This record gives sequence, structure tokens and C-alpha cells, in this order.
Amino acid sequence: MKAITQDRYGPPDVLRLTEVDRPAARGAEVLVRVHAAAVNAADWHYMRGDPYLARGMMGLGAPRTKIRGVDFAGRVAAVGPDVTRLRPGDEVYGEARGTFADYVCAEEGVVDTMPANLTFAQAAAVPMAGNTALLGLRDVQPGQRVLINGASGGVGTFAVQIAKAFGAEVTAVCSHRNVELVGSLGADRIVDYLREDFARTAPGQDLVFDLVGNRSLADLRRALRPKGRLVLSGGGVSTGGSVVGPMGLIMKARLLAPFLRHRVQVLSARQGTENLATLRDLIESGKVKPVIDRSYPLAETVEAIRYLEDEHARAKVVIVVADSHSDDANI
Repeated sequence: MKAITQDRYGPPDVLRLTEVDRPAARGAEVLVRVHAAAVNAADWHYMRGDPYLARGMMGLGAPRTKIRGVDFAGRVAAVGPDVTRLRPGDEVYGEARGTFADYVCAEEGVVDTMPANLTFAQAAAVPMAGNTALLGLRDVQPGQRVLINGASGGVGTFAVQIAKAFGAEVTAVCSHRNVELVGSLGADRIVDYLREDFARTAPGQDLVFDLVGNRSLADLRRALRPKGRLVLSGGGVSTGGSVVGPMGLIMKARLLAPFLRHRVQVLSARQGTENLATLRDLIESGKVKPVIDRSYPLAETVEAIRYLEDEHARAKVVIVVADSHSDDANI
């Protein structure tokens, strides 16, 4: 099968379209024919091996996982002997390592039936970004004030919609070129960070959800009410070559959290069908919709990641792996 692989860290040119062996479903795994996959900041970090401190997890000299990609949507091609919920032919979505490929194997526990009202390309845009947004906003109550820093990105576009679906009053922070997009997603107030400092002009928030990682803890906390909550979720694509990158803010937050009056939460990945089912319900009810900036064929994955790296992509960038039954719409 065809797959996008890398054997060393570096710029997008280290990625190669190669032929590799097709995996086989074992135990509680399902083999999925990938129709579409989504590009995430995580793919960029693994490609670059950035920040350097994370290479202890990624692989010291080269990435341990050779095939890039995490999000996928497609059809189940085969199932392992211990699979109970899914059957060949089911249209599914989820997260697994190595999704920039014709096929991927994933544990049944992190795969679910995809929303019926989405194309494969739209469904592929949901799992990692939607799951992150949902985890960060899970405890939001109606009437609470929520500020989302990085509202026009992959996670941010989901976060704005999920917060509104939960009944929050949403302040969205983005650049001027993305004001219209973020407004269309339901934000009550939009802050252009090039013209206004939300830390000073948007106080009294019940929750600040930071998806950028470029502000200090003091700045982020300044926007909170006395018993507010700060949620950190790493950061996006940076200039590269950093030692700690957004991990610096996260490590500092974990160190200082016990001594701060505000509740500080660092999100950790937690995949599973429960969140995928919740996202499916929100999408099928019309409360949330994935937003796709651009789509690329598998052979142009290098260009897709270069676009993410150089052009500050809005919302999601999608890789179309196999032909599907519907067209992909760009914003």
C-alpha cells in the first residue's frame, strides 16, 4: 500500500510517498481503508522532532513511528477476532498512528461510527481536534464566560462551537483575517489579538482555553475571575528548532498549579468511543460542524504540511486518500 513515511527529522521534504506492507487486524483491532486523514500540529512536531525535549518520546535520532498522520475516516475492511461492535463495510472515524496511508489498523476502543451527515473528508477533520476541544470544555455550564485563545485553528473552531452548544458566552481570540470565520461559528465577542490584548480587555472569564502557548501564565490568568479555570493544550506550529517549545509553559503550569488561586488544567490525550459518540451527536444535531480550509491528495502531503507550517492554516487541512462519494468543500 502507499503511505507517507519519514526516516529522519526535518522539514516537509523528509516525507516520502512510499510502498509499505499493508497491516493486518489482530485481536481487538480493525483494519480501515482510509478515505481521508487530517493534518494536525502534532504531525508537524513529529516531522520536525520539535521540541527537542520531546524526542525522548518520539525517538531520539529518528521517529519511532515511520508513517505520519493520526486522524482518519474510512470504511472497515477487516476486523480482528476480538472485535465485537464493528463490521466490514462500516463507515468509521477515529485516531491511530500512521493514517497518511491506504490502510490503518486501530484498536476498536478508539474507533466509532462516523457522523451520518458528513463526508469522509469532513469526518477525518474531527477526531483529534474535536476530542481536544471537548476535553477542555467538558465541565462548562450554561451562562459561563469562556475565552478561547486560538479560536480559528483546528481545535479552536471546534471549541467555539462546543462552548456555544454547552450554553457559554464565548470570547474568541484570533487574527483580523479570521474574524468573519470565527463569527460564523457563533462567537459572542471576537478579539483581534493584533489590535487588542485580551488579558487586559476581557477580564472576568470563568474559563480561559489556551491553544497557542505564546502567552505567560500571568497574562492568561489575568483574564480569569478569582475562581476561574485555565486550560492549556500545548501549542501549534512554531518556527522550529526549540528545546522545550510550548512544553515550557506546560511544565511551569504543572509546577505552580498547587500554589495558584486559579484552577490550572493541562490537557492530556484521552481517546475513546465515548467522546467520538458525543461529537457525533453534536454534529448530527447541527450544533457543531467541521471546517476545512484546504484539501490535498495523498501524493501532495508535503505541500499540505508546508501550508500548515508557512501559511498559518485556518481550521483543518485534510488529506484525501481514496475517492469517496462526495465532494470536498473549501471555505
